[in-house]
Amino acid sequence: MAPYPAASVHWPFPLTALEHGSFVFAGLLIYVLVTRAAQQHRHPSAAIAWVMIIGLFPYIGIPLFLLFGSRKFVRPGHKPPISASINASEEAPVWAMESLNAMDIPPPTHNSSIVFHKDGIESREALVSLIEGAQRSIDLCTFILRADVIGAAVVDSLIGRARQGVRVRVLLDAIGSMQISRRQIASLRQAGVVVRWFMPVLHNPLRGRLNLRNHRKLLVIDDAYLWSGGRNLAAEYFIDIGEFPAWVDLSFVVHGALAMQAKMVFDLDWHAASGKRREAHRKALSHEPPDVFFAQSHQSPGALESTELTNSACAQLVPSGPDHADDTVYALLLAAAYHARHRIMAVTPYFVPDEALLAAWCMACRRGVQLTLVLPKRSNHRLADLARERALRALVDAGAQVYLSPAMIHAKAVVIDGELALCGSVNLDGRSLFLNFELMTAFYSPTQIEWLATWTEQQVLRSSAYQASPPSWGRDVVEGVVRAVGFQL
Repeated sequence: MAPYPAASVHWPFPLTALEHGSFVFAGLLIYVLVTRAAQQHRHPSAAIAWVMIIGLFPYIGIPLFLLFGSRKFVRPGHKPPISASINASEEAPVWAMESLNAMDIPPPTHNSSIVFHKDGIESREALVSLIEGAQRSIDLCTFILRADVIGAAVVDSLIGRARQGVRVRVLLDAIGSMQISRRQIASLRQAGVVVRWFMPVLHNPLRGRLNLRNHRKLLVIDDAYLWSGGRNLAAEYFIDIGEFPAWVDLSFVVHGALAMQAKMVFDLDWHAASGKRREAHRKALSHEPPDVFFAQSHQSPGALESTELTNSACAQLVPSGPDHADDTVYALLLAAAYHARHRIMAVTPYFVPDEALLAAWCMACRRGVQLTLVLPKRSNHRLADLARERALRALVDAGAQVYLSPAMIHAKAVVIDGELALCGSVNLDGRSLFLNFELMTAFYSPTQIEWLATWTEQQVLRSSAYQASPPSWGRDVVEGVVRAVGFQL
């Protein structure tokens, strides 16, 4: 019998093996050149994911990377850093001032008052009062504006002021605010409110990347008042909903020069939403932000006239995201971990740090710093709860105190010794630290630092201590897989 013919092996690609390999090599070379030339730090999970996509599916992965892979719109500059105001920075620790100054963050400002809100009801009253007291301008940026009782109240107040001749601009993240009704948007526009969507799903990729979302929350009134913090404009952030209590969150109002700095941040985002990011960025950098507050030039909205003033409340905006060459909040947290002498207190809904930040916090614990971390026992993202377990066990092993709150905590706050406190929109995970447009405020005056420290201690009293235990083999595998994509949580 004649032998069977040898089975032929068919190469599955239209190119030869050598040509296909060269294409893959070229794709990986493009990845290295683009990421290194722009000096873009990447979360290890993101880097591994892009390399695997380019290596396994190069004909799809390379175009996807070129369209969506970059996470920074600004390259590190070579101009001298902004000169910090000595008067404004007397209360700020030197290491923080030097770090932020090196990253071109505008200097701290003196403000007439900074008022934190004890709960969502107080925050809602302040928010609505500020809007209804506006005389000239209202600039609102939020990740979520929902069609519920809170969203409707905000929309109605904005419409009312616009009809009275106040200039009103609203910037909404196109993904976060998808649930707002078209009728509400139409009503806003009919009243004269200018509404822009930040990076819609279908947009010119040259104007931004779909995975880079605007997570900032700020309201600027008459360039004199700033409402900010972690609250989105939806009911669960302010009030109880049936049997479900309101989420634990933080917000505050600043009366002072910080509002002008926030206005500059808003203007950059506003122009970015229309595709004019570079032009707006150059224009912003050509003007020094104010470092003093001329209180006499502004009239207080009626609802806040009786607010007790805190003289010389020193604070500084710390924006982060693709519009900054550096990962500003991340870098500040790393510096704080190595400069802290006594305590680090942190509250966050999601805790998925990268290896460098986790190592810095563990080292701080080992050298005697008391580190206290408060998280919700169960957040609104189950995957985030799974991804945090390895980091929590490492912290506890290093000597940290971790507490789990029975309530859903959405607040984001960090207190370093008695020198610095941060509050705003940044979660302690890869997406907030490396991808999103975010906004934190650094507080340097003892009054605000002590308020946030006391508030954090109150959350500790309402929580139970985290009990670390070795995971089963299956659990460990699941945690590892989930943590591998943690930067997307």
